[in-house]
Amino acid sequence: MAVTEPAPVTTSPAHEGILRRQAQRESAARTYARSLPIVPVRARGLTIEGADGRRYLDCLSGAGTLALGHNHPVVLEAIRKVIDSGAPLHVLDLATPVKDAFTTELFATLPREFADNARIQFCGPAGTDAVEAAFTLVRAATGRTGLLAFTGAYHGMTAGALAASGGATDVQVTRLPFPQEYRCPFGVGGERGAEIAAHWSEHLLDDPKAGVPAPAGMIVEPVQGEGGVNPAPDNWLRRMREITAERGIALIADEVQTGVGRTGAFWAVEHSGVVPDVMVLSKAIGGSLPLAVIVYRSELDLWQPGAHAGTFRGNQLAMAAGAATLKYVRENRLAERAAALGDRMLARLQELRRDHPGIGDVRGRGLMIGVELVDPEAAPAGRSDRPTAPPPDPALAALVQQECLSRGLIVELGGRHSAVVRLLPPLTLTDEQATAVVDRLADALSAAERSPHRRTTAGPHH
Repeated sequence: MAVTEPAPVTTSPAHEGILRRQAQRESAARTYARSLPIVPVRARGLTIEGADGRRYLDCLSGAGTLALGHNHPVVLEAIRKVIDSGAPLHVLDLATPVKDAFTTELFATLPREFADNARIQFCGPAGTDAVEAAFTLVRAATGRTGLLAFTGAYHGMTAGALAASGGATDVQVTRLPFPQEYRCPFGVGGERGAEIAAHWSEHLLDDPKAGVPAPAGMIVEPVQGEGGVNPAPDNWLRRMREITAERGIALIADEVQTGVGRTGAFWAVEHSGVVPDVMVLSKAIGGSLPLAVIVYRSELDLWQPGAHAGTFRGNQLAMAAGAATLKYVRENRLAERAAALGDRMLARLQELRRDHPGIGDVRGRGLMIGVELVDPEAAPAGRSDRPTAPPPDPALAALVQQECLSRGLIVELGGRHSAVVRLLPPLTLTDEQATAVVDRLADALSAAERSPHRRTTAGPHH
């Protein structure tokens, strides 16, 4: 598939009016619309066309939702088939042929050891609702109230999910250190940093004076997404499995963004061989439509009817689109494709570091890629006798995002200081498109580094 060059900007009163009315009518809490002032009207695969006639390569993909890109033919066919059949679209949690087909396909993709002894709960349509369901489940099964989560985590916007993500609520969450190679919380990095993080967590849980509420579950992202694309080291994740199993704590894998081939394995826990007790799934499992579930060991199925419900947990169109997506990814080995193409993109991005000192780190897994931007001229924080990474540069990252958009490339920012440029292209990305994405990002970075507005765009460094 040929890469579409960005079309010239055209004057569009309708486009400008829509954006103006959005700013007038929608809340101050809107997010993507602030940094991406476009009005999508058509889309296919990697490409979005705006109302102003411009075309963009979409490496946001609905925050990782669009495993097959926009309007993939197998997804559209599955949706049309349900609509044309006259089947009910709203069924609460009743059994339907569409639901049965989705569940069967989903279980076929799960690790066999897990799927053979699993139950599924359909939740409200958002991933955060599935996170809440997972918390309710493990509390009911264990009789405990505490939860374990990690620094830098993001699990949603509801009360429990916010607490696990670092928000202030009355939910009893103990935060444990998440190992990072580039910004190791213990200043050593590598296997040693992960080792210390695991030892710290184990010691905290076994210290009767640590003040840790008895934990029902530990929730972890195999790759932290919003936290800055930080892959969990495989040995460390295996250690978390041992620590939780030894103490009767349910291990909850949040695969909302990492699932369905995104990281180069169908489910990201497969990289480490870890079998969790609960998997939280959303985003790509709905084939671009809202759907969220938890899948868990049958021994945990001790909650009462109605313990967790949701009016829109029977989304038939999403289940049909999701089943088609899961099958297409599985049959076409798109997870393996994401692993190979992701490695090539990471290698090319690593090469850019030679000419761009503003690139502090390039990391990721599969087609979940992050480029952390730094200010190499600023003095690193910390002791002078201990080498540390340069401080993050959110101003540069914001400019890179703007320059990308002007070149017809949509990217998102993440990380603790919004200094990580994130790439989440669809798994159907071609070699030619992957090259175009990196080329446009490199060009945008060069332009941003030369910009006189670099120091004033996003405020001071953190």
